[in-house]
Amino acid sequence: MTLAQHLPALQVVVPLLAAPLTVLLRRRTLAFAVVLAASWIAFAISVRLWMQVESSGTISYAIGNWPPPWGIEYRVDRLSAFMLVLVSGLAAVVLPYSRASIEQEIPAHQQYLFYTVFALCLTGLLGITITGDAFNIFVFLEISSLSTYVLIALGRDRRALLAAYQYLIMGTIGATFFVIGVGLLYLMTGSLNLADIAQRLSAVEGTRPVLAALAFLTVGISLKLALFPLHQWLPNAYAYAPSAVTAFLAGSATKVAVYVLLRFYFSVFGAPQVFDKVPMQEMLLLLALAGMFAASAVAIFQTDLKRLFAYSSVAQIGYIILGLSFGTVTGLTATIVHLANHAITKGAVFMLLGCVAASLGGVGLARIQGMGKRMPLTSLGLVVCGLSLIGVPGTAGFISKWMLIQAALEQGQWWLVFLIVLSSLLAVAYVWRFVEAAYLREPSNDPNTAAEARWSMLLPAALLVAATVYFGFDTSLTLGSATHAAGELMSAPQ
Repeated sequence: MTLAQHLPALQVVVPLLAAPLTVLLRRRTLAFAVVLAASWIAFAISVRLWMQVESSGTISYAIGNWPPPWGIEYRVDRLSAFMLVLVSGLAAVVLPYSRASIEQEIPAHQQYLFYTVFALCLTGLLGITITGDAFNIFVFLEISSLSTYVLIALGRDRRALLAAYQYLIMGTIGATFFVIGVGLLYLMTGSLNLADIAQRLSAVEGTRPVLAALAFLTVGISLKLALFPLHQWLPNAYAYAPSAVTAFLAGSATKVAVYVLLRFYFSVFGAPQVFDKVPMQEMLLLLALAGMFAASAVAIFQTDLKRLFAYSSVAQIGYIILGLSFGTVTGLTATIVHLANHAITKGAVFMLLGCVAASLGGVGLARIQGMGKRMPLTSLGLVVCGLSLIGVPGTAGFISKWMLIQAALEQGQWWLVFLIVLSSLLAVAYVWRFVEAAYLREPSNDPNTAAEARWSMLLPAALLVAATVYFGFDTSLTLGSATHAAGELMSAPQ
């Protein structure tokens, strides 16, 4: 077999091997180089897998040559290939940024450990996305979760420890619910392979253990993706974690959790069982709308920009779940394309906030007064990302909102169109809090004491800001891939 045939395994093995290597080297410069190389190799592999899926269809890779369902299968279809590119690409952009960022936020003797845990987190997220085995998802979920707890706890604020502990408690509850759901599926089907479970469920469809499994999996995954009102861990985690960690988690961790929900709903249970046997559509719609409005309203009253945009993330997750609740190809397309668009936009936001913290010493509204003059590039980037969160034409966020509106119009739900637009007006309000402080107020301290952050922090952030604008015009990659993935999910054998 050629090396190209083992790319699915290498997708996970490369960052996994980088983690212990950084511990052995015990030097931050070498650790950075190793993990950076691993992330770029993982990104290159994911792009190659995506191209292969586009040309040849779904890839099935049997670990140890044990054929599924007897052995563990790595399976790459359009959706998983899209997510692999998104997660590894974000890691490849955040890592160059992180070197300068963590110098000010993490003690020097702990910085090599940051890269170790970052590599493990990347391993877990890529493993969740590529595996075709239900219990393997749980294993990789724990790898990514445990490493995430450590990454959050590395924040310089002592409240980072409390945030990590809160996330640990809620994450453990979510993982417990998830593994109970997997256990019930194994009880009813005798298999852990996702494709095999999907085939065997037809014989026991609608039974109480299967519906209980659906409920347990929904709650467990919803905790991981921070669906309102199970989002309590997210604001503190995003606010007090190091800036590089927040940027990576905001763009990848919750998005991978949404991917897992999509995988179980459409590839395992099937849309008819999820939306017809139980009132899941109504519940998801209600929770999505509650998140969109409640989280946006709370964001308006925040005085710390990291917390403000953290609550914005909860609201944006509401939009993602809203698309899922339609149970249609258009709605599912909106969900998948918003996964990518929000990951890019919010990754840029938190990277830019890291630049603000490095130059001004914090991201409170009082501290950033007048930064539009002192840090014009950073301020402009934040405004562009804010416009994307609102959904202004010419930004990636507009594409997501437009697809959601189309999905609502397909079903004749004009009232939902009104609510989508109304919730976007709330986004205008919290983005305006930043604009007002940065551009319309005078600096509260010496204007000569701050300037733009280092170019090594600005350039990666600028890349994501540029992507936010680019994907607002050229949608062939994001919307095109999302449309194909949604069609593949909806046409899966039921």
